[in-house]
Amino acid sequence: MRLTQIKLSGFKSFVDATTVILPGSLSAVVGPNGCGKSNVIDAVRWVMGESSARQIRGETSTDVIFNGSAGRKPTVSASVELLFDNTDGRVGGQYAAYAEIAIRREVNRDPKSTYFLNGIKCRRRDIQDVFLGTGFGPRSYSIIEQGMISQLVEAKPDELRGYLEEAAGISKYRERRRETENMIKHTSENLARLRDIREELGKQLDRLQRQAKAAERYRELKEEESKTAAELYTLRHIALAGELAELNRKIQQSRVELEAANTEYRRIETEIDTVRAEHADQSEAFNRVQGRFYQLGSEISRAEETIDFSTRRASQLELDLEGVTRRVEEMQGQLAADEQLLEALGAELGDQTPRVEAAQAVERQAQLKLEEVERTHREVLRRAEEINQRFNENSRQLDVQRSRIEHFQQLLERQSRRRESLALDLAGIVDLPQQESEELQAAIVGLDAEKENVDGAAEESRLGLVDARDALRQTEKTLEGARANAQSLRQDLASLEAVQAAALGRDKSRHEAWLVGQGLSGRSRIGESLAVVNGWERALETVLGAFLHGVVVDDLDQYAVAIGVDAASDLALIEKTAAAETSAESRLAQDLPLLESLLRNQGDNLGSLLGGVFAAESLEVAMGCRRRLAAHESIITRDGVWVGSDWITVAPEADAQSGVIQRGQEIEILSLKVEESEGALGVLEAGLLEHRERISQLEGERELLQRQSAVLSGTLSERRSEARVREVQQQEAERRRARIQAELDELGAQTTDESQRLLAAQETMVAVESRRTEINIQRDDVLTERQKIEERIAEARQSARQARDAYHGVNADLAALRSRHDAAETARSRMQQQLKDLALQSDTLRSGIEQSRQPIPELRRGLEEKLTLRTEVEGELKTIRLALEELDSTVRTLETARHGAEARISTLRETLEEARIGHEGLVVTEKNILEKIASTGRELETVRANMPEEANQSVWQENLDAIQRRIERLGAINLAAIDEFRTESERKAYLDAQNEDLEQALATLREAMRKIDRETRVRFKETFETVNKKLGELFPKVFGGGHAYLELTGEDWLDTGVTLMARPPGKRNTSVHLLSGGEKAMTAISLIFAIFHLNPSPVCLLDEVDAPLDDANVGRYAELIREMSSEVQFIVITHNKITMEAADHLMGVTMNEPGVSRLVSVDVGEAVALAAV
Repeated sequence: MRLTQIKLSGFKSFVDATTVILPGSLSAVVGPNGCGKSNVIDAVRWVMGESSARQIRGETSTDVIFNGSAGRKPTVSASVELLFDNTDGRVGGQYAAYAEIAIRREVNRDPKSTYFLNGIKCRRRDIQDVFLGTGFGPRSYSIIEQGMISQLVEAKPDELRGYLEEAAGISKYRERRRETENMIKHTSENLARLRDIREELGKQLDRLQRQAKAAERYRELKEEESKTAAELYTLRHIALAGELAELNRKIQQSRVELEAANTEYRRIETEIDTVRAEHADQSEAFNRVQGRFYQLGSEISRAEETIDFSTRRASQLELDLEGVTRRVEEMQGQLAADEQLLEALGAELGDQTPRVEAAQAVERQAQLKLEEVERTHREVLRRAEEINQRFNENSRQLDVQRSRIEHFQQLLERQSRRRESLALDLAGIVDLPQQESEELQAAIVGLDAEKENVDGAAEESRLGLVDARDALRQTEKTLEGARANAQSLRQDLASLEAVQAAALGRDKSRHEAWLVGQGLSGRSRIGESLAVVNGWERALETVLGAFLHGVVVDDLDQYAVAIGVDAASDLALIEKTAAAETSAESRLAQDLPLLESLLRNQGDNLGSLLGGVFAAESLEVAMGCRRRLAAHESIITRDGVWVGSDWITVAPEADAQSGVIQRGQEIEILSLKVEESEGALGVLEAGLLEHRERISQLEGERELLQRQSAVLSGTLSERRSEARVREVQQQEAERRRARIQAELDELGAQTTDESQRLLAAQETMVAVESRRTEINIQRDDVLTERQKIEERIAEARQSARQARDAYHGVNADLAALRSRHDAAETARSRMQQQLKDLALQSDTLRSGIEQSRQPIPELRRGLEEKLTLRTEVEGELKTIRLALEELDSTVRTLETARHGAEARISTLRETLEEARIGHEGLVVTEKNILEKIASTGRELETVRANMPEEANQSVWQENLDAIQRRIERLGAINLAAIDEFRTESERKAYLDAQNEDLEQALATLREAMRKIDRETRVRFKETFETVNKKLGELFPKVFGGGHAYLELTGEDWLDTGVTLMARPPGKRNTSVHLLSGGEKAMTAISLIFAIFHLNPSPVCLLDEVDAPLDDANVGRYAELIREMSSEVQFIVITHNKITMEAADHLMGVTMNEPGVSRLVSVDVGEAVALAAV
């Protein structure tokens, strides 16, 4: 088994898709510090299932995703894939037959990892199971990162035992033992739970048997009760038919009287419409005259404003003219000073120009000399560069030839060793017996059929459990919502009741004390019983004010003395009285309704509190009717604005007493909702209990089937793995025999070719060395000439710099003089233009003053004429207003007659409505009787025909009451007891059988654990002894002497720890903690390679393990991994050249772009061959 490719995308610094190809058995990863070499090791560990971010040098699981750089945005995901060549069948189990295995792990910023095995989505556990027993894993001895050498040597006894267990291949036994322990624990728990259920079920069966007998008696009595009730309801239906006939006659008579009253009402309406039409004509004339009056007032106001504006504008323009005159005088003085400055600057410019031209000529001459010297210098540099290129090319050719010679020599040596190794392998290949494979296949077929039956039963149990859990979740969700709704309703009701009590004064102790003393503490408050049309609550509260929390009494005289002596200052009492008649003489009664008429329940009479108060939809309507109010009358609007004939008041902002009426209505509605929600809660809780009992039963069945399936799966997996391994081993033996023979033939031909190439490389190297002497002489001559020309160019550059500085100085002075002269010229021009503008502005101001004063006398004459005309229009307006008032009086008289007709109609309608309501009530009663008869499962006509002639309601009612008392004496009845008794009896028999199966399964699991422990002890003992022996052989080889061994910390081979003891040559150390860093590294290498000899991991990754070693020890280290690379594939991260030289394949990691790693791969053999060409 070999690792052939590593594919990275978005992992740490490898933001681009990168493929690491590993063609050889010894590959080295090189590059500068911080370029991302160790990220390759982290990627291998991560994709194999590492779950700790700390183990891959991170803090969170999303730290492996590329987090952005100076030129790159962060990526949203990371992916790593490993491709393995499994032609040798090293991976066992169900994947032994696969020639190539691919594992991939992906993660995004959720963060949640996804694993794939050969392109199929799988669990992390599946990835780890593939490599169990191979020695290759995320935390095994096959991956040694930076700093792990000291951790391995100084590992605790239990940690060091873990490395040996992985080498022994018993980590899979550990996993199976843990699974078996969990199964035993769950089975024991299920047995205990099953025992409790069976005991409880026995008690329930006794109780259900008694309940079933009572249920039978209950059913008999209920049938008798149903028959008697149906006959009683039939008798009531017969009596109800006569009442309905009499009521229909009264309804017809009321309809005739109502039609006559409506005819009289329409006659009055017609007369009112005629008077109102005349009133509309007069109103139109009044509006025209009033419009003229308002227009004259507006024209008078505009004339007065125009006269005032013209006077103020003339004064302002005179002030502006004085300011312009002062500015002209100031600017004339400034213009004379600018003329003198321009004359002086012109003289200075004439003197400075010749000096600038002379300095420019000197600077140009120095620059020409410098260019000539630089041309000569460039020619000398070109000749030196040509000679250096020839020298470098010669050096490169020498290095290439040396590398080729060394490579060919090493290659010939490796080919010789490889031929010897292949010959031994060819001799060791053997075939497997055929009979054992056939017996194993027959066992697999039997186990597979048994497992299929168990899995089918488990799936049926699982589907039933899913449905039961869905029903439970839905019920719980519904119950939770119902509970939250009920709690919210109760809280809202309590809050409203508390606010209502405070608003009605029930929490005022000074009131309560007086009311208790007078025997009035239980009396209702006015605000508790009022209900008004929607939208008029605030208006009613504004009118009643403090009377909202007033107490209703029968007689005020009874409390007159007590209330005057010791009652609280804001106490209110209202006496119950008969409803007072509404005055019909008010002039507003025809236009606006009384506030009292908007009450939906009359309750206690409020005539004295609401008398004379009318209701208006808006303030505009109220203000329009205000003039017609009598002294005791007023109007209240929907918004709470209260208007009298000569006063108006606005309702105060909302306080503790606001909304008393609306709150009372809300409290009544909420109380009904609370009762409904509590009833629904009881039904839901009963359903929840049933669902939970069903789930408990299904879970027990499913767990038993799952355990049986797990036992069969384990056995079946072992048999199939064994069969696949045998099949693959036989196929691999044949393929390997052919492969080894082909490789031996190829090695013979390669050895001949490489010998010829070695001889040609040695001849080429002699010719290259002879050309090197001639190139060295030419190089020295060019260097001398280059030094002389560089001295000349420095002198020329100094002269040119001095001339350029002098020219720039005089030129800057000339530019400054020109800038000052141009600025003075611009200022003079701007000043002259401003003087012209000011002269024009003076003329404009003088003209404006004259125009503002000219129209004032004419405007004053027009104002006097309009004042005279407005007096005449005002007299005409008064005449029309008197005519309108006479028409208003006529309309009020007719309105009074109409209200009388309306009252008559209203009385008749109420009488008719009461009859209709009575009729509807009887119809509803009849319907209820018919529904009750139908609820008994019988029909009216059938019951009436079979009923005895002497039947009457009183006798039948007594019979029904007697039957119901007999039912009540039976007490609480469980109607489902009969079915429950039968169901629970069947369940008891099923649970008894289940208990027997669980006990058998528990015994099987305990025997399996004992077998696992025996095998673990034997294999660990063999592994310990083998590794200890190999460590004793390798340690002297690595150190050049000394001694090392492993030691047990306990006596039980199942859980004993392991410690490492080492003694380098010439020292007496017995503990690895006393060794130096280099000695610890070499001790760790000895231990790792000793483990490899026992159970070679297919792949080994070493991250700068050679860092603390000197060159001599690095050489031994490199030679050791070179020898083992024939059996183990090594991927080595190193900075050491000796280790690099030992590698077959070099991979360079670079970071030319900050924060982004890239890969450059080089095959050493191919590179040397290319250089030779």
